[in-house]
Amino acid sequence: MTPDTVDADTRPARVTKRRAETRARLLDAAYRVFGEKGFGRVRIEDVCAAAGYTRGAFYSQFDSLDGLFFTLYEQRADVIVAQVADAIAADDGRGGASVEATVERIASTLLLDRDWLLIKTDFLMHAARNAHVAQRLSLHRQTLRSSIEERMAAADIAPPAPLRTPLDAAKAVIAIYDGVTVQLLLDGDVASARAWLKQLLATIVR
Repeated sequence: MTPDTVDADTRPARVTKRRAETRARLLDAAYRVFGEKGFGRVRIEDVCAAAGYTRGAFYSQFDSLDGLFFTLYEQRADVIVAQVADAIAADDGRGGASVEATVERIASTLLLDRDWLLIKTDFLMHAARNAHVAQRLSLHRQTLRSSIEERMAAADIAPPAPLRTPLDAAKAVIAIYDGVTVQLLLDGDVASARAWLKQLLATIVR
C-alpha cells in the first residue's frame, strides 16, 4: 500500500472527526452564550467567537441560530426520553416495576437544568412570535411526546384510570414537567422542584 493510498483511506475519517468536533464546539459555545445573554440577544458572530470559529464554520453545520437551537433541543429531548425509559424499564427488586418505584425514579433523575430551561423559555417566546418556528417546535415536542408514549406502551404498567392510554400518560408527564420547570425558573430550588415533580406524578397515578 502506497503513502497516497493510506492518505486517501484515512482522509474521510479525519474529515468526519473534524466536522463532529466543530459541531460539538459550536453547540457547547451556543449553550453558554444563550444562557448568558438570552436567545433573542445572541448573533451568529457571538457563537462563532465563543467557539473560536468563523461564520463559514457555522454555516457548514447549521443554516441558522434556529437550526442550532433545534439541535440542542433534540439532544435534551433524547436525554429526557432515555431517563423516562430507564425509569420505566428498571426492576424494582421484586421482579417487576411498581408504579411507586417508577415515579420515584422519574422524579429523581429527570433533567432539571436551570440554564437549559432559561434558554428553552427564551426560544418559546421567539417561537410564539414566528409561526414557522412555532410549527417546527411543535413537531419536535410531538416527537418527544410520542417517544415517551412508546416507552410507556412497552412497559408493564397500565396507565391510571383517568388517563386511559399511554398517550394520555405521556401528555400528563410532559405537562407536569413543564409546570415544575416554570417554578424552578422562579426560585432556582432543584430539590423542591424534584419533590414537587414526585408529588404531582404520584397524584395522577393514584
